[in-house]
Amino acid sequence: MTLILGGGIGGLSAAHYLIKAGTKNPTLLESTNRVGGWIQSIKDTKTGIVFEKGPRTLRIRGNIGMNTLSLIEELGLPEKIKPITIDHPSAKNRFIFVNNRLHILPTSFSSLFKKTPPFSSRLFRGLWRDLTSPVKRSNDDTVYAFIERRFGGEVADYLVSSMICGICAGDAKEISVKFFVPGLFEAEQKHGSVIKGYVKEIMQKRKVVDVEKNLNPVGSLHEKAKTEKWSVFGLDGGMTTLVEAIKEEIATKGAVIKLDSQVTNLSVQPGGVKCCINGKDIYESNQLISALPAINLAPLVKEEHPLLAEELSKIPYVTVAVVNLAFKGQLLDREAFGFLVPPSQGLPILGVIFDSCNFPQDNHTILTVMMGGKWFNKFFGENPTEKRLLNIAVGHCRDILGITQIPICHHTSIQRNCIPQYVVGHHDRIARIYSYINEKRLPLSLVGSSYTGIGIHDVILSAKRAAEQCANR
Repeated sequence: MTLILGGGIGGLSAAHYLIKAGTKNPTLLESTNRVGGWIQSIKDTKTGIVFEKGPRTLRIRGNIGMNTLSLIEELGLPEKIKPITIDHPSAKNRFIFVNNRLHILPTSFSSLFKKTPPFSSRLFRGLWRDLTSPVKRSNDDTVYAFIERRFGGEVADYLVSSMICGICAGDAKEISVKFFVPGLFEAEQKHGSVIKGYVKEIMQKRKVVDVEKNLNPVGSLHEKAKTEKWSVFGLDGGMTTLVEAIKEEIATKGAVIKLDSQVTNLSVQPGGVKCCINGKDIYESNQLISALPAINLAPLVKEEHPLLAEELSKIPYVTVAVVNLAFKGQLLDREAFGFLVPPSQGLPILGVIFDSCNFPQDNHTILTVMMGGKWFNKFFGENPTEKRLLNIAVGHCRDILGITQIPICHHTSIQRNCIPQYVVGHHDRIARIYSYINEKRLPLSLVGSSYTGIGIHDVILSAKRAAEQCANR
């Protein structure tokens, strides 16, 4: 028997791929009363409006994105897909809030040669800076320091810091460049310049394009996405649709799903795994897939594997307040994905997503306000009330977007320790974690956002690889 700890998208996907590989009756243990983890779609009972508490769209991104499309196809969900094409306003338009104004981010090559607020000079100067700046040889660096060095302080402050807030609610002055823009970092280290490295990469790709064609996954959804030029896509009914489809599929094919099953004791040895649930029920297995956050797995393995626990516990996490708002009528004076706020602006909000621009729901303006992250305690303390968070979110939508109406419905939640932070040194830490597991010959596979990628695509792919690893043992 194979045990899976954690019923988020990682654990569910692991069960799917295990069954696909021939594993009989995998058992999935989830500590809460629902599966899905940070993916959660909520339908307001009075208005029928669907709010997303976590991810809402998936980007079409290379083979890793195509892998997710293959999963969706296997689950029979193609008709549920709601694509957004590259020419849609929410795909093209993104704003940042700087100096008390919203500024649209440059989207064309020609805009590089124009002075575009809030930038004090043309962005082309940043490219020239990269071509003329000396290389800094290092094993890793922060995203902020790297971009500031190669392209200038304003690009690092306004553009990249905002992007990091949107991706992981983190501080670009701490996040590892090696994990978030590894290609740019490698270009500097190998070629002395991002631009030089980019040009050489294009030349090399032309030589291997025919080989890569044979490596790309094939499927009707893949072709449809390419033909119709999708940028991102969502699902009818929200992202929970994907969660429920996997849950139903694996249950039908023999997976055992145990909710409200808190792991209270865990033993992982080369000979097998023993897991105690709720202080009484014992499960034994020859293989374990952990889809738990590293912060939750660490105390479970501390007694037997203190070195492993120490490495796991050093992966930091941040807490995000999510406030969903719905207003009657079309109240936004611009169509876009939303806007982000650089940390330098000193606001408690990370950004606002214009949900109703992405996926309209009748005649409503629907927004999601993300707050806190790395700066949660600074702005809100340990235990802010939902009312306080709601008032802050509504206040900033009024001040920045000019929305003076009272929301017709809303939902506020605090997602504690929801996003891992890939700080400088993360790459080496993950290598040490995997090395320890291999050297000790532990029947343990790690899945989820704590390790090699925080997006849904990354988590699903990690689940696929873990299942294949188990099948080959």
